[in-house]
Amino acid sequence: MPVGDPMLSEADAWRVLRSVPDPELPGLSVCELGIVRAVVSRDDAIEVVVTPTYSGCPAAEVIVASIREALRVAGAPTVQVTTRLAPPWTTDWIEPEGARKLLAWGIVPPGSGAADGAPQPIRFVPRPLGCPRCGSRSTTRLSAFGSTACKALWRCDDCREPFEQFKPI
Repeated sequence: MPVGDPMLSEADAWRVLRSVPDPELPGLSVCELGIVRAVVSRDDAIEVVVTPTYSGCPAAEVIVASIREALRVAGAPTVQVTTRLAPPWTTDWIEPEGARKLLAWGIVPPGSGAADGAPQPIRFVPRPLGCPRCGSRSTTRLSAFGSTACKALWRCDDCREPFEQFKPI
C-alpha cells in the first residue's frame, strides 16, 4: 500500500472477512459461523480475533492463513490474527444466515441455547432431529461424529437419506 493511503477501516475488514469461506464448510463464511469475534483497525495493522469451533480444530491454521491473505489482498499491510479460546466458541454464535445455509447444505444447524443464558442439561439420548430433506422427525443418530468432530451423522428413517448435524457445543 502506498504511503499516505488510509488503512482499511474495521467496516471494510468485516466486509472482506464475510467473503472468507470456512475450509470445511466452504458455503459459509468464517463470520457466518461466528469464528471471527472482533476486528480492530490501527494505523499500521488490522487485528482479527478468532475463536475456533473447538481447540483441536484441524482447519484452524487454514482459517488464519485465509484471513491474513484476504485482508492483505484488500490492502492491509500488516494483519495480526489472535486466537482466543476463552470464552469457548458456541453454536449460539452461528449467524441466522449461517444456520440457513447449513440447512440448505443438508446439515442440521444446532438449536440455540437458553435465551437467558442458563446452562442447558446434558442429554445422553439425543432429541430426534428434523430431516433437512423431507422434514420427517423420524430420524436416528448413527454416529456421534460425522465428517468432522464438530458434526454428528444421522439418517432419516422415512426417506433413508443420511445427513449431518452441526453439534451444539
